[in-house]
Amino acid sequence: MTRSGKHGAASCGRTVLAAAAAFLVWGVLPAGAPSAATAAGEAAGPAVGLAPGPACRFTQLVANSAERLGPTELRITVINEGPRACVLRGHPTLAVAGHGSPDQNRPLVARSQGAARPVLLPVGGTAETRVSFTPVLGEADGYCDSGDEPTVAPSMVMGLAGGRLQLAPDDGGNFALCGTVVRASAFRASS
Repeated sequence: MTRSGKHGAASCGRTVLAAAAAFLVWGVLPAGAPSAATAAGEAAGPAVGLAPGPACRFTQLVANSAERLGPTELRITVINEGPRACVLRGHPTLAVAGHGSPDQNRPLVARSQGAARPVLLPVGGTAETRVSFTPVLGEADGYCDSGDEPTVAPSMVMGLAGGRLQLAPDDGGNFALCGTVVRASAFRASS
């Protein structure tokens, strides 16, 4: 045997040995054994490609308003009012608009915060996203420390599940932010 032949035989032997070990591990571990991620303390989610239900359709989701959590953060809660459970994924898109049609809006750059995981929403179930931004300072004709132009609008348009929801602040005021960049968390189940 030549030197390359010995290397090839050794490599083949290692491959057979690795395959046999994998077979034994799969045959010995109980079906309910935790994955490495679960054993490490991470939350186990659905397997990639295996959705726990159909994707949410825009027509089954509602959101009433944007709840202010302080001068720089909003919480937007989405409710599944559809006929069956669905799965909501990802981060929202955001824009500001007047009181008219959500199609007449000014898009914002929404920087995604946090890993997006599927959220199973039963009928009546809720999910939320948090939106944070740099506020406008001062009174009436406010200003931005950064030198950005203030953006002021009476409504926000949130894009999700193939459609758009138009929201007003829960306190009846306006959205006032510096520039056009906001941060939006991935949707999470509400508690």
